[in-house]
Amino acid sequence: MTGHHDFALVALSIAIAVAASFTALDLAGRLRASAGWSRRVWLAAAALAMGGGIWSMHFVAMLAFNMPGMIAGYDAALTLVSLLVAVVVTGIAFAVMNYAPGSPVRLGGAGVFMGLGVVAMHYIGMAAMKMPADLHYDPRWVAASVAIAVGAATAALWLAARNSELRQRAVAALVMGAAVSGMHYAAMQGATFIARPGQMHAAGRSVGQVALALSVSSAAFLILFLALVAAMFDRRFALLAEREAVALRKSEERFRSLYRGTPLPLHSLDRDGRIEQVSNTWLRLLGYGAEEVIGRPLINFMTESSARQMRQTDWPELIARDALDPREYRIVTKDGVFLDVVAAATVERDDEGRFLHVLGGLTNITERKRAEDALRQAQKIEAIGQLTGGIAHDFNNLLAVVIGNLELLKKRVPDDPRVTRLLASAQEGAQRGAALTQRLLAFARRQDLRPEPVDVPALVRGMSDLLQRSLGPMVLVETRFPLGLPHALVDAHQLELALLNLAVNARDAMPNGGALAIAAIETAAPAGGELAPGRYLKLTLADQGEGMDADTLARAMEPFFTTKGVGKGTGLGLSMVQGLAAQSGGRLVLASTPGQGTTAELWLPAAEPAAPRIARADADALPLKPVMERLVLVVDDDPLVLANTATQLEDLGHRVVQAGSAREALARIGEGLEPDIVVTDQLMPLMTGMQLVDELRALRPGLPVLLVSGFSDLPAEAAGDIRLLRKPFTQRQLAEAMAGSGPGAAVIPFRKKRD
Repeated sequence: MTGHHDFALVALSIAIAVAASFTALDLAGRLRASAGWSRRVWLAAAALAMGGGIWSMHFVAMLAFNMPGMIAGYDAALTLVSLLVAVVVTGIAFAVMNYAPGSPVRLGGAGVFMGLGVVAMHYIGMAAMKMPADLHYDPRWVAASVAIAVGAATAALWLAARNSELRQRAVAALVMGAAVSGMHYAAMQGATFIARPGQMHAAGRSVGQVALALSVSSAAFLILFLALVAAMFDRRFALLAEREAVALRKSEERFRSLYRGTPLPLHSLDRDGRIEQVSNTWLRLLGYGAEEVIGRPLINFMTESSARQMRQTDWPELIARDALDPREYRIVTKDGVFLDVVAAATVERDDEGRFLHVLGGLTNITERKRAEDALRQAQKIEAIGQLTGGIAHDFNNLLAVVIGNLELLKKRVPDDPRVTRLLASAQEGAQRGAALTQRLLAFARRQDLRPEPVDVPALVRGMSDLLQRSLGPMVLVETRFPLGLPHALVDAHQLELALLNLAVNARDAMPNGGALAIAAIETAAPAGGELAPGRYLKLTLADQGEGMDADTLARAMEPFFTTKGVGKGTGLGLSMVQGLAAQSGGRLVLASTPGQGTTAELWLPAAEPAAPRIARADADALPLKPVMERLVLVVDDDPLVLANTATQLEDLGHRVVQAGSAREALARIGEGLEPDIVVTDQLMPLMTGMQLVDELRALRPGLPVLLVSGFSDLPAEAAGDIRLLRKPFTQRQLAEAMAGSGPGAAVIPFRKKRD
């Protein structure tokens, strides 16, 4: 028995197949773009759209088939089973392809599985039909329907696994819809209905086929439409979320680039104090690469004491208060260099107060700490210098008394050789003491820089005792000076200090002892060098110490740079030696090799040969010239010095009036005393010698004044007929100063105070 199809319902069934295919492809796109529970939701939706759409197409197509005189009904249970089969097999096939989208084997297996499921759905639906006829199938058409179903299913799965545009999805949906419909109608072509005799008009009632088809179609289209709308909104939301994510990533990347490129050493830590991010400046400061520090605790880069401070005190305070005020730490670079840093940090939390990370930064204060330490050392040295200057001043007063009284005593004792020898020894000791005070005053920076021809070998021999005491018994001092060496034009006292500085540095470089060789030669300035053309004296000090590497040697003469421990060096010694050499017209050159010692070359201008002059000893042996008797007002706050000066002047034939202070001297003059000359000390309480001179100029303009002091660095306003006599002095030097002329250099004109 043959039937016919309602072509309107056939067209409707094909439209359902196309719509279901398009919806399934669209939902498959959302399936690929989602994850977690939403992925499972879209998987179920795609399975329902494809499986339910195929079932709806099948059911409507069945309703489109009509045989005259035969009313068909449907078994509800089998019909429901056919729907479930379509949805389940489609869902399983989509799930298989979702978890292995690029596998051809899985594609073929899932396609066969889904195709056979669709075929099963079709024939279960056919079995659900209730009609007074027997149903037979042509095996050829059954095979054709199976092949079409498997091919359509495989194509559907392959298309679902691909990213496609709207136009491509539409074309694919038309092809798939036609294939799915073709599978159904091919199967129907192979079906043969044989009516049972006497049952053509069996009683029974059923819902109209057209009405039922329209109902199923409406429900299918509604479900597919809602699925498409949901997919559209999800795609829109996903697009907005993706844009926000891209913007956030760009913002984070900009922040990360800004963070890493900032000129500040910044870091970000997690709750356990491990490094999450660091700036490039932080990496350069410590000498590490980013991969070497990310994930490591910050305390790994600190010294033990700083790490303990951070772990036990500062980190708990930071977590409790969400902020940490600047704290000092010591960190260790990759090269093992210790750096002093100041670190501060704050805790970042979200809107709900949950911990995010710690933001912090480092400030390198190593150079500042070194400068502060050096400044403290310099202040100590300045304090020692002031103390030394005060001691030297008092010692000068004592030596003035000793030398003056020895000279007077020598005139009055009998001409006994033994007594004369004892007095000469005492005078020599006093002169040595005077030389020592000059060294102390030079150390205290209370002597002007006075370049003069200096016999370097004699100067080194003269300070041999001082050198040996300073260097200790473990250092052997060797001197090598050729005969006929010219004098150097330099300040003798400053040269002594420079030699002492260089010698002490050599001692410190030889902790186990060794030899220090001091030598000098005459040489010409190197061509094209820093020195002016001419003859120079090159004074060298070579030790057998540890030596210096190239980096240390390059910085050795920088102010405050030292390789000695804290409190053991100021870093000013070599810079002062270099300053002396430069001010004298020379230079300091250092050469060193690790393990082979250091050689310091002090280049000093050679002095021009001077005309012969009477030696000091010969001049002291000459008899004093007769002097004109003068009334001398002697002013000094030290009674011993005052009495000694007065006695020497009286011995020279002068009349002397003594005053124990500047105010007493002014009072004497105010009472009518008219001295011919005033001899006054400079450093006195309440009123200094220069202040006394100012008062005398107002009272007695033109009154000669002889100023006595152990220092040559005096006020700039000193001028006129004021002359300076340096302590300690001999009677001859006092007489020459009183006369204002004579051999010897003990009397010098007043110098202006240097800035």
